[in-house]
Amino acid sequence: MEDILFFLEIMGTVAFAISGAVLGIRKRMDIFGVSILGLTTGVGGGIIRDLIVGNNPPLTFQDPVYLVVSIITSIIVFLPVIRTWIFRETRFYEALMLLFDSIGLGIFTVNGIQTAYQSTNIHGIILLAFVGVITGCGGGVLRDMMAGDRPYIFVKHFYASASLLGALACILLWNRIGYGGAMLLGATSIVVLRLLAARNHWSLPKADLPEE
Repeated sequence: MEDILFFLEIMGTVAFAISGAVLGIRKRMDIFGVSILGLTTGVGGGIIRDLIVGNNPPLTFQDPVYLVVSIITSIIVFLPVIRTWIFRETRFYEALMLLFDSIGLGIFTVNGIQTAYQSTNIHGIILLAFVGVITGCGGGVLRDMMAGDRPYIFVKHFYASASLLGALACILLWNRIGYGGAMLLGATSIVVLRLLAARNHWSLPKADLPEE
């Protein structure tokens, strides 16, 4: 079980790092900027999570495997042959990234809940849900802010909402079916919701402002 979770976490980290690196390339950043944006997206949510629950220094720096994976992924994306393929095969890239990103969102959300359970004596639903969502979405928010964009999760698609619903499912099932089953069902629900949202173009309502 732990080996499977680790593999899925690596997949999610790679997907997050690619999204950050591609945005850096689109913003005409150099290789350092692309690497930092990929790194921030890959591990940013986990760092915020650890600061909230009191893991100091953050686990990313205690076991830097995800940090290294994020940087290597970003450098690979920056290579001319890879970035040319990404921007040429747009549809295939977007489909692949949707799958990997959805898996990463699901895994990191429930991983954040597990970390909060293990690191604090406060198991209130608000704290656990917040830590779960921030672990899944925090890196993307930091990425967009560093790139000068409005955070993606606030303006497009059913993203943070899927993370929140999956987090709540995981929390409510935690003591009923055990942490393994709760994490599996929580992560699966997030992946399914993300894929359904992308297929059916689900978005939250937006306010209509009068024309000036």
